[in-house]
This record gives sequence, structure tokens and C-alpha cells, in this order.
Amino acid sequence: MDTLLIFGAAGQLGAECAALFRDRFRLVPLDLADLDVGDPGQCRAALELHRPDIVLNCAAYTRVDDAESRPALARAVNAVAPGVMAEWTETRQAMLVHISTDFVFDGAKPPPDMYVEDDQPNPLSVYGQTKLEGEKAIRERTGRFAILRTAWLYGRTGANFPKTMLRLAQAQPERTLRVVNDQLGSPTCAWRLARQIARVLEARATGLFHASSDGACTWHDFACAFLDAMDIPHRIVPCSTADYPTPARRPPNSVLRNRALQEAGLDLMPDWREDMAAFAQRHREAILEETRSNP
Repeated sequence: MDTLLIFGAAGQLGAECAALFRDRFRLVPLDLADLDVGDPGQCRAALELHRPDIVLNCAAYTRVDDAESRPALARAVNAVAPGVMAEWTETRQAMLVHISTDFVFDGAKPPPDMYVEDDQPNPLSVYGQTKLEGEKAIRERTGRFAILRTAWLYGRTGANFPKTMLRLAQAQPERTLRVVNDQLGSPTCAWRLARQIARVLEARATGLFHASSDGACTWHDFACAFLDAMDIPHRIVPCSTADYPTPARRPPNSVLRNRALQEAGLDLMPDWREDMAAFAQRHREAILEETRSNP
């Protein structure tokens, strides 16, 4: 049985992958409590200690706005660490699976056009730039990799957009919430992405893949659809990006097409509404309890 080491095993995606792969591999789940991925020495030491056959990197500095004022930290985790992993896996003839992001694109494509794998990246933020640097570091140092770019990730573990909307709607039911309605993306469930990763590993597929849900929506659409699925009354009105300024610029259209997965017969991603409805049904009571107890 192969050994699979997961960096970022306690995060949204890492937790789903750990649960899915527990019986398929000798699993080594590592997170912040175990090491600082942004420290190259600690990263190398963990790899040398466990000597995995497969490295799954779910670790990332994902605080998009904070990255604007902490670029060195974002770069250490998002760019330097993947390079360290790539060097080690190439030397040991191991496989590296790395999770990247739609934020490597500037979003200038006019809808309904979608981004495919060979479109030219042009990140608008430090987060997007450092994630792109991580992709480049991997490509330069190993050929045994699968990079999966995903988008608008949410899951049962940790903080995310739908939980935030649920928390706000419950805490202040009379308040009118304003949510951005001029950014397009594809909400992607961590549970589903874990299964897409498994399919890529089963096929021994390598290269760059887009791996997000089918279909597209705005943040406003997503918020309304999720709260409706959760049977939570809400007052949500659309606003523009200009009405809600943030330190980091967001791509106005970051919808990805899973072309490489589709051409390889590996695409498992349904329409975003399908997974969102299943997520709401599967976790409704637990998420309601969590958001009520942590207003």
C-alpha cells in the first residue's frame, strides 16, 4: 500500500481527502499543529521522515486580502513550499498533487467565455501571483505532478462563504445584506473535489487540470441559493465590486472549464447547484448548530 502525505490535512479540502483516502493509502495527515509548511527545512524534514509515494498539497495561504500586506508569508506557503515538495518528489520518483486557484487569471474574458488550462495567467492579487509562482516552481522541478486549479471552494470544515452568509442571516434576520453581484465563478464543494483528486490519482494522470463545478453564478446568486436550500429567511440585495472595496482585486470572471479532465474522460464535476443542494441536505443541522453557537 502506497503512503500518501497530505499537507493541510485539517483544512476544508484536506479534511475531505483525509477521510476519503484513509482506507486507500497509508495516510500521513499533517497540518499547522505538526509543522510550518512555509519553513523549507520543516517541509523537507517531514518528507524525509515519512518518505511518501504521493504528496497531496492542500496547504495554502488563502487569506486573499491579508496577503496584500503579508506577501512574504503568502509566498513562503504558496510558492516556496510547492517548489520544495517538487524537488523532493522528483528525487524520490514520487507523485505530487497540488491545488491551485482561479485567481491566477485576471477575469478579463467576457462572459460566457471560460478559462481553459492553456489560457495566459495574469493574476491581479498577491495571492494569485504567489499561487502562480507555486505552479511554475512545480513545473520547473518535476514532471511527476498534477496541478488542479479550483474555484470558490467550500466545505464542512473551517470558514467559508456559505457559512458566513448563514451566520449573518441567523444573527441579524432583519438586516439587509449586500452581496457582490458582478463577479462570476463556480462554487466547488470540497467533498466533490476530493473525489476528483482520487480519480486523477487512479488514472495516474499528470499535468495541469481545471477542476471546478460546472455552471457559473455570482456571489449574490450563491448566497441566495444556499440560504434557500437551508430554508433560512434572508434579505439579500445585489451590490457591485466598487460598492464593496477590498485590499485585493478579484477577477470579475473566473469561471474555469475543465477541458483537460473532460478530454481525458476524468471529469466528475456536476453543476454547482447539485453539489450545493446535497451539501445543504447532508450537513444542515451540523452547520446550523455551528453558526448559531459562533455568531
